[in-house]
Amino acid sequence: MDIPPISPSFMPPPVITPPTPPRKSRGWMIASIILLVVLAFSLFGNLAQFIGSALSFRNGLHSESFGSARDAGPKLEEFVLENNKSPNKIAVISVDGIISSHEFNGSGNNLVELIKAQLDRAESDKRVKAVVLKVDSPGGEVLASDEIYNAIRAFETDDQDEHGKPATKGKPVICSMGSLAASGGYYISSGCRWIVANELTITGSIGVIMHGYNYRGLMDKVGVAPMTYKSGKFKDMLSGDRAPGDIPAEERAMVQGLIDETYGKFKEVVADGRSAAHEANKKSGKALADKWEDFADGRVLSGKQALELGLVDELGNFDDAVDRAMKIAKIDSANLVEYRERYDLANFLSLFGQSGQAHDIKLNLGVEVPKLRAGLMYFLYQP
Repeated sequence: MDIPPISPSFMPPPVITPPTPPRKSRGWMIASIILLVVLAFSLFGNLAQFIGSALSFRNGLHSESFGSARDAGPKLEEFVLENNKSPNKIAVISVDGIISSHEFNGSGNNLVELIKAQLDRAESDKRVKAVVLKVDSPGGEVLASDEIYNAIRAFETDDQDEHGKPATKGKPVICSMGSLAASGGYYISSGCRWIVANELTITGSIGVIMHGYNYRGLMDKVGVAPMTYKSGKFKDMLSGDRAPGDIPAEERAMVQGLIDETYGKFKEVVADGRSAAHEANKKSGKALADKWEDFADGRVLSGKQALELGLVDELGNFDDAVDRAMKIAKIDSANLVEYRERYDLANFLSLFGQSGQAHDIKLNLGVEVPKLRAGLMYFLYQP
């Protein structure tokens, strides 16, 4: 039986799908959410800071100044490390890692500026009777170490007489050495009124180093020839693209002369600092041994060896340094405080304006390798 064909009038109508509207970008939503989060954190931080300041004031722990004693530089906030219900304070200042004059924490400030600002804050607070300097550093740049040393000496000296010598003593700075206080770490420590080291502290390493590479051999292998135009014979001193045999003897002598001059400054700082401390301590501390310069050849020393040479005054830990600070300051008790950098919305937003160098990928090898810049001298211990 044949089935008659279906008439076209019975064909189902075609299904027409409406066009999909273009998807709107969500970039503005993400940006709005990020901005709201940043504002929320900023408001929360300001509220927490206000509450903390109010509670500190209620407990009698608030300092006389809300901000730093400096008009520019790091913005500091006081934090109580140990509350002993005392009207006196001991400020704790830490020197950790490489001593450098370059920005180190994304805030635009460097270690030298931070230490100076903390000392200024401690000087302006009449309730601060002494400072404990916690040093755990292998050293660093020569100039940065010298600036911190001078800041410590100036902090301990209120005034000078007509001959330029200290007339009245300021607040004492007691050094508490950690695991490592070598080279530049010892350089800044030698300016303190009293030095406390652990028996196993690695210290010493009194010396100067200037580091660089000579890559002329590699250039010759790959067929690269340097082209140098200079105005004087020694204008390309310390250049690494010259063959070692092309470096004149007088140039080597000049570079070594710079090293020797800086090394002499290091020994002079140690001798002056330790002598001034011994005199201020009225012979209660350790005097430099007659043979101490024989050990100032770059070698590292233990805390026990440093004590025997008079490079430190006492073996102990941080608590012993605090006890010594109270004894020298002639107080029975004190609250321990420290000054930390205060960050606000401006600091956070400044991160977006940093160069690409701040976002470089770093390989974590489990150890911090210092980046030595060619042409700079360092007070640095490199194991």
